[in-house]
Amino acid sequence: MALVVQKFGGTSVADAERIKNVARRVVDTYRAGNDVVVVVSAMGKATDELIGLATQISDKPHPREMDMLLTAGERISMALVAMAIEDHDVPAVSFTGSQAGILTTSRHGQAEILDIRAFRVRESLDDGKVVIVAGFQGVSPDSKDVTTLGRGGSDATAVALAASLEADLCEIYTDVDGVFTADPRVVPTARKLDELTFEEMLELANSGAGVLMARSVEFGIRYNIPIHVRSSFHDGDGTWVKEETMEEPIIRGITHDDTEAKLTIHGVPDRPGIAAAVFEPLAGTGVNVDMIVQNISSEGKTDISFTVPVTDAPTAIEVAKGVAAEIGASGVDLDSDISKISVVGAGMKAESGVAAKMFRILSDSGINIEMISTSTIRISCVVKGGDTKAAIAALHDGLLEDAS
Repeated sequence: MALVVQKFGGTSVADAERIKNVARRVVDTYRAGNDVVVVVSAMGKATDELIGLATQISDKPHPREMDMLLTAGERISMALVAMAIEDHDVPAVSFTGSQAGILTTSRHGQAEILDIRAFRVRESLDDGKVVIVAGFQGVSPDSKDVTTLGRGGSDATAVALAASLEADLCEIYTDVDGVFTADPRVVPTARKLDELTFEEMLELANSGAGVLMARSVEFGIRYNIPIHVRSSFHDGDGTWVKEETMEEPIIRGITHDDTEAKLTIHGVPDRPGIAAAVFEPLAGTGVNVDMIVQNISSEGKTDISFTVPVTDAPTAIEVAKGVAAEIGASGVDLDSDISKISVVGAGMKAESGVAAKMFRILSDSGINIEMISTSTIRISCVVKGGDTKAAIAALHDGLLEDAS
């Protein structure tokens, strides 16, 4: 007997018929002799609708009350899925995140999982029940308040539960067939990948691939939980994410992220301590800085550019203007019309020339590169937002189609 954790996203439980379909899939897994824990997201666009309702009520909804509101979406899903499973004469029980023992930090809207004390989940499994857990949520042991984990948090709930319960497998069911070499909506010739290493999936997730939340991949890495990303709508294999794969192609995939903005502080005095003076206040406000570029100093002055999530841009520019005034910089500007394009592949560790080829492809396509950052298995470039589709298509054709 295996213990399987299955996560179903919002599109998978979007309406009554899809919830019944989820129940049939869960029941089939249960009747095959497995223990099953199911993690569910809110139905369809329910979370967006609740956010919209909150903003109609208040210009600045209180974070605690927002979490109380948003967790209602998953509670609705979990109860309906439990009812649908019970109709197959299979015993089922639903738990909120707090009832399932998911303990988090106190930061509303972006809480992190600290521990899972899944006593009630284990007891229910021992009683032969299918357990349904509301994703995206937990409880802070310090404040005793309900918390949410941020967008994609149900993925983190599922893999963390799989780790805590020592599950054999975590299945992430979604509205796509798996992980692709690029976004199929942008590149129609993009191919589904059969397998990825955890390291590759983490880079893809951090670079804009929306199939898996990065924190869920981190749990997979830490506890070596195989993750199978697959479609809710058919039984075909999806993409396996695991510690090692049979092959390590040079390039696995190309991602894009158009949810970042670029800030530039101009005329920064080039002296020790200035970088700390710029980025410590940003860190203090919880702004997540991604790429950073500092230009060569000229006459004792330099420019520092960095990217932040668009949602953090108002806070970031306010902080940056304050810092600029304190250190004697000449000004700050914000560019929200950018996109980060990333090429990812474990094979790049042992292959030279990938960056040069990437830059040549973009150059030949008339696309200007504004910023560059790299890791051992990733190369990222910032380009103008209007160049996004052309950049992805050219890179996919030049780096992946040639290798297929």
